[in-house]
This record gives sequence, structure tokens and C-alpha cells, in this order.
Amino acid sequence: MGSRVLPDWTELTPECLLDIFSRLSIGQLWNGPMLVCKTWTKLCHDPSLNITLDLEAEFLSSEDSNHWWSPEFEEKVDSTIRSVVDRSKGGLKEIRVRHCTDQSLSYVAERCPNLEVLGVTYSPKITVESMRKIASNCTKLIELDISCSYEISGYCIELVGTSCKNIHILKRNLMRPLEITRLKRQCIYVKHLELRFSTLTDRALSKLCKQCSNLEYLDLFGCSYLTSDCITTSTSTTFFFIPDQMGSRVHPDWTELPPECLLGIFSRLSMGQRRNGQML
Repeated sequence: MGSRVLPDWTELTPECLLDIFSRLSIGQLWNGPMLVCKTWTKLCHDPSLNITLDLEAEFLSSEDSNHWWSPEFEEKVDSTIRSVVDRSKGGLKEIRVRHCTDQSLSYVAERCPNLEVLGVTYSPKITVESMRKIASNCTKLIELDISCSYEISGYCIELVGTSCKNIHILKRNLMRPLEITRLKRQCIYVKHLELRFSTLTDRALSKLCKQCSNLEYLDLFGCSYLTSDCITTSTSTTFFFIPDQMGSRVHPDWTELPPECLLGIFSRLSMGQRRNGQML
């Protein structure tokens, strides 16, 4: 076996290293290059590597979730957010985290006017206090995911919808009727809407679809008050509709759906899902 010449990474230019580091996830960046040497750590603080903060992969891969709800863990997440905000020098555009608080989200609102994607799921310490600041200062928002953050009320969504006219994707579960009524006034421009396990009736859905004329994708998983009529009366919109069969009061009669509507639903499934589901 001939000897190989190992590459000398110290000879790589900063521009080349930045290009390599930009291909890593935030977790890979923190657990790899940042621990190698002072030079690499300094490069990892470059604003171009801190435009996105996406911790979802780390949460999904973690097997220990019991401590996530503790104040100590929330402070750790808040500290991470503040660090990335500082490194981005105001250029942070995307945040996808869980278990953060008003403290860090207010910090984001005050320093990141170019924020376009905000996902703060499973964050019971997020309230109208920080969401009001987000609505006022982050008007370039395109996507908002506040699933399982139950202190974020319909009023907060109304504030964001009024100020952020570019929101095309909105994800929120367990919405109550009053919140849905408010939602209808603020979702004119929304194209992608997820309302899982919300108290939504056929009548309310029909009004929502008429108001949201740009709606292309609608996820109603677990909305047990709905029937198949809610789809047949709004066939101009493309739906991704999954009824919750467990505990539903009314089971949709799928045989009543027109072929055009069924084709729209099936087109969003993989070949394997079709073969193992609808084709049987």
C-alpha cells in the first residue's frame, strides 16, 4: 500500500473554508469545525454562516426529551438564539426552534428586521409580548409556524397578519372558533395553511376558503367536526386533507368526492402510499 499525502487543512483560504462550512448543518458546525482551532471557530462566527438557525433536526434526533420543558433548557435555547443573532449581525433570515421564550424572541425582533421564516413550536413561554414586536419589526415574514405554542392567541396571529403582508405559509393547531374567525380576516395572501386538530366546522371552512382566495394547500388533520361536504363545496382549492378516524364524530364519505378532487389529493402521495392505500 503506497503512502498517501494527507491534505493540510491549514493551507485552505478562509473563502474556501467558508464554502465548506456553509454545507454543514448548524449541529455539525457546532460539534465539528468550531472545536478544531481558534481560526476555525472565528470563521464559524462569520455572518454568512449564521443566516439560518434550524434546530429541528437536533430535536428530532434526540432521545431524551424529558428535560426540554425545564427552565434550564429554555434558557439554553434562548442563549443559542441570542448567540446566532449576534453572529449574524442582523442578517438572520430563518429560525426553526422549540422551547424558547419571549426573552429571546424579543431579542430577535429588535435586531433581525430581515427575518423571513419563524418557527417557534412547543414554546409555552411565547406570548403576545414578543409576538407584537415580531409583527412590528419583522414585516418581511413569509412563513410562521406556531404549532403547540398555546399562549400565542388568535390576537397575535391577527397582529402578524396585519403587518406582514408577505406571509404565505401559516401553521397553527388546536385553533378555537373565535381564532378561526379572526384568521379569515388576515389570511387573504396565505397559500399554505395547516390547522391540525382545530375546532373547524364545514360552514367555517367554506367561509375561510372564500376569504383566502390564494389558498393552495390546506392540512386539516384531526379536525373531527368536518365532513366530506367541506371539500366538495370548495373544489377550486387544492387540499391535503387527512381526517382523524380516531374519535371523529362524523366520518367523511369519500365516495361522494368528485374525480377531480380525488386526483388532487392522490397527486400529493408517493407511489408507495398509493399502492398501499388508495389502490387497495
